[in-house]
Amino acid sequence: MTDDEVLEQTRLWLEKAVIGLNLCPFAKAVYVKNQVRLVVSHARHADDLLEELDSELDLLMAAPAEETETTLLIHPTLFDDFPDFNDFLELAEGVVSEHGLDGVVQLASFHPRFQFDGTGPDDIGNYTNRAPFAILHLLREESVERAVAAFPEADAIFEENIRTLEKLGHEGWKALGLKP
Repeated sequence: MTDDEVLEQTRLWLEKAVIGLNLCPFAKAVYVKNQVRLVVSHARHADDLLEELDSELDLLMAAPAEETETTLLIHPTLFDDFPDFNDFLELAEGVVSEHGLDGVVQLASFHPRFQFDGTGPDDIGNYTNRAPFAILHLLREESVERAVAAFPEADAIFEENIRTLEKLGHEGWKALGLKP
């Protein structure tokens, strides 16, 4: 796949699922203001991706939030296996800590075969964190705090997302034009 194709599929997922289904009520504002940095990684090994994460953390912290609020570091090929990606997240969190950014930057993760502990692989609730590719989402903690403060029932977002996806079902997800 070309970078343009990866970005196109990522944008489709953002627009149809994350924003379209309101899985993240905070995403639309930064997306329409062009404050989301989308980066396609070509890392050939996990160590290379950690180096890219290192660079992206530096770029995010150097940029004003009005310019770059958040970053999606997308890897289309490195982590086919979700458990391997999940194990990698511990290393990624270590990079955040090495930068002294605990409590400043939060990492969220998405994967085509994301699976919550205790769920089956086809459980529709897993789709809250399913994306066309493995993605590390770098969020400014102060932005998350502002968004949560403005959203009176932020704790209920996860449960509402599960209800939304249960109503939609697998066929509804496919009808959005998104990968299963």
